[in-house]
Amino acid sequence: MAHAALDAVLRRDRNIMTAALFVIIALAWGYLLWVAADMDMGGMDMSGFRMIPAGMGLMMPATAPWKAIEFAFVFVMWAVMMIGMMTPSVAPMILIYARVGRQAAQQGKPFAASGWFAGGYLLAWSGFALAATFAQWALERAALLTPKMGNATEIFAGFVLIVAGLYQWTPLKDACLGQCQSPLTFIQRHGGFRGDAAGSLALGLRHGAYCVGCCWALMGLLFVVGVMNVLWISTITILVIAEKVIPVGRVVSRIAGAMIIAGGIWMLAQAV
Repeated sequence: MAHAALDAVLRRDRNIMTAALFVIIALAWGYLLWVAADMDMGGMDMSGFRMIPAGMGLMMPATAPWKAIEFAFVFVMWAVMMIGMMTPSVAPMILIYARVGRQAAQQGKPFAASGWFAGGYLLAWSGFALAATFAQWALERAALLTPKMGNATEIFAGFVLIVAGLYQWTPLKDACLGQCQSPLTFIQRHGGFRGDAAGSLALGLRHGAYCVGCCWALMGLLFVVGVMNVLWISTITILVIAEKVIPVGRVVSRIAGAMIIAGGIWMLAQAV
């Protein structure tokens, strides 16, 4: 009887957590679609202006320096984008954390809420979003990005593609991907489940750091295909999930890397 009751509680918790993750992902993607539609401006000629990803039709002269509010909007765009792209791939680990935490609570040894772990993970990606914001600002100032946040030169695009493709074959990529593929193994390697909020947050932050190490180069592709290109955001999201979830994730990573390198070489050839 007690076992059946525990199973019922675990199923309920899993359903609640799954629904919460689904809502977070849906809200993030809804925001991205809203901003992308706003930046399209119905095909209007935006020569001489750059769009600010605020979803409110804001724009600035292309040559004007960024203001603090623009940094803020661009950071929010990247942060929400990372939430929408990375939450699906970390969802299995969060669900495992919540399940084991409930079992421990039933035994009188409760863990910190799984939200602390998820928060640490997303904090790591927020750090990446901040770095991407500064990278976007620098690339735009160097005239390597268009006012609509796409690549401005084929040479730049080819270079980014080749670097991203080569990274897919590196030992560092393999090491980081290995940490992301096995949730329970990762937790056991890094001290196990945590009973305190700070420890759980730190564990999630560490896991997020490994995922940033695994996927940063793929995110860099958005500077080539368009930062708010929803089709490519979706494609990269699917690739990230495939790398982490399916058994031959490393093979997927290498195949993708080879294709990205080939695309970079083609872009450079077009520039010659």
